[in-house]
Amino acid sequence: MGSWGTALAAVAASAGCDTRLWGRRDALAQAMAETRQNPEHLPGIDLPATLTPTSDLATALNGVEAVLLVTPSHTLRDMARKMKPHLPEGVPIALCCKGIERGTGFLLSHVVEEELPGHPVGALSGPTFARETALGHPTAATVAFNFRHHDRIAPERAPAARLALTMQTQAFRPYVSDDLIGVEVGGAVKNVVAIACGMMTGAGFAENTRAALITRGMDEMKALAEALGGKRETVTGLAGAGDLTLTCSSTTSRNMSLGTQLGQGIPREACFDGKPTVVEGEVNAISVVDLARRVGVEMPICEAVHAILHEGAPLAETFQALWSRPIEGEPRALDITLHPYEGDPA
Repeated sequence: MGSWGTALAAVAASAGCDTRLWGRRDALAQAMAETRQNPEHLPGIDLPATLTPTSDLATALNGVEAVLLVTPSHTLRDMARKMKPHLPEGVPIALCCKGIERGTGFLLSHVVEEELPGHPVGALSGPTFARETALGHPTAATVAFNFRHHDRIAPERAPAARLALTMQTQAFRPYVSDDLIGVEVGGAVKNVVAIACGMMTGAGFAENTRAALITRGMDEMKALAEALGGKRETVTGLAGAGDLTLTCSSTTSRNMSLGTQLGQGIPREACFDGKPTVVEGEVNAISVVDLARRVGVEMPICEAVHAILHEGAPLAETFQALWSRPIEGEPRALDITLHPYEGDPA
């Protein structure tokens, strides 16, 4: 019952759905039922009357018509296994977490498809801070599922369209996509790029630097998405450029916040006032870079973040090396690499 899961449950309930919100901790579920708020993660925000908190998974999944799965990426496989005995047959599952499974290199949809065969699996992603979403600020997101033949003949019946129509409110506006790979890659990579932006901001650099990292980070997203069978143009949408811009622009994002603290010279163990804090981009830096290396995609910004977080590389020297790389053509069609002159160019 974290902030994003609570916010999405509030949206679904506000859209008129009978909504159940599951969490592991019975005490928090009871507190939410009594106070109609999430006192730990979204204090001060009243929850709709049609939202029912519960810590019983069987109760939460009994008779459901759709599932929004909001869990840290590293616990996703275990969560899917726990859900399996309680899920009605064929219920669509929308992933609202972002990442790539460490070790296997699987996109999260592949993890769920492997554990829960027979269920359509998609994703809900976009530039969405939980508190603003729960407060009813105008918010847009992308709902992506792979489209089958009959989904294209009757798109209004496709899982992506049905979920988008179900979740729509006056404030929450979903868009529909058939490029699940592109949406998932955007969500995984943006967290790593946000840490890079935070590092440079914390080190004292400003808007030029952040804009460059956002733009070139989006190019890394496009390259990885395309290599995995996704569409480059998906990355220019809400789940790519939109989410990337938001996450790289505010320390409300834990990824940006972590990077900012590290850029200021704060040791990792002292970040967030020493409180244990899961930062998805820190985990994803490993899985994203591992996957990119497997498929032969160069991702220098993600490589730099990986080196600093997990290889002990010094921050200043690592980013200086990033900025000193050979000059490249920006359009892919302009396939050139220019090395700096050594000695007198004359």
